[in-house]
Amino acid sequence: MNQLVARSVIRGLITASNCSRHMSSSPAVAAATTILRRFDEAAVVRDQGLGFGYGGGARWGRMMSTAVEAAAETPGQKASGAVDEKKEKEKKEGGELMVSSYWGISRPKITREDGTAWPWNCFMPWQTYQADLSIDLSKHHVPKTFLDKVAYRTVKLLRIPTDIFFQRRYGCRAMMLETVAAVPGMVGGMLLHLRSLRKFEHSGGWVKALLEEAENERMHLMTMAELVKPKWYERLLVLTVQGVFFNAFFVLYVLSPKLAHRIVGYLEEEAIHSYTEYLKDIDSGAIENVPAPAIAIDYWRLPKDATLKDVITVIRADEAHHRDVNHFASVSAIAYFSCL
Repeated sequence: MNQLVARSVIRGLITASNCSRHMSSSPAVAAATTILRRFDEAAVVRDQGLGFGYGGGARWGRMMSTAVEAAAETPGQKASGAVDEKKEKEKKEGGELMVSSYWGISRPKITREDGTAWPWNCFMPWQTYQADLSIDLSKHHVPKTFLDKVAYRTVKLLRIPTDIFFQRRYGCRAMMLETVAAVPGMVGGMLLHLRSLRKFEHSGGWVKALLEEAENERMHLMTMAELVKPKWYERLLVLTVQGVFFNAFFVLYVLSPKLAHRIVGYLEEEAIHSYTEYLKDIDSGAIENVPAPAIAIDYWRLPKDATLKDVITVIRADEAHHRDVNHFASVSAIAYFSCL
């Protein structure tokens, strides 16, 4: 057996040397020859296992694969050059490079009404709106049923540790509030979405409504993050609260969507109260009325000279809208919310 292996190796070396004499000196063939030599040892091992000569099937398969690699090298270089040229064309006037999407397709040019470039990827101009400031902020759902009273007392108990921890630091308080407020809409929308898929039924528009609520609350958080820089222990608190609240609300929504929406309605009432106190501190001078972040100006279509007071005012109006939606869901739309 050892003699057969040695004979096969010698025959392969002779064949390879003969082939190299007759090969063309073109770059593609030279590259293929180099790759062939790198795989000589692998070809010998394959030769032993399959039982045919070095100059047979193993060499043929290797030459076919390396030929494809060598042939593909030139188009790749051309594609690289084309990408470089495309990047050069995509440079802005100031020399800044535009960020393309993952698939290498540039986003269509989107501008504001004044013609300036749209700077946000998290929302588009057609998703912006003006908040309804005429909404009734004092509306309160008086708890009547047993579940209503459970929901009301639960929210009041949750407010106690929040007041102790944040006191009148309403910026940090609002940031924490929004990390929690963005969870219920996502959980409810997700569960109703899955129910719609299982039962082949429409959701009556509630999937879209709840997911839009979650997105709106997330934009509140993105705005507050521009105004308040959370400390490390506040970030840790956010992680803990979100992990506990998400799982607890998920289980609650599966068991009783009515109770879950009633709790969210009362949470929104507390949010309105917190933002009202925030505005009082701004009016009294305890909190500086700084200019509004650019993201808030574009999202709520605020004036260019809008301030923090304007931002808190529109956020409070959003919370009042979410309050009404969730109280309505708890009372009038139970038929849509059976997740089982």
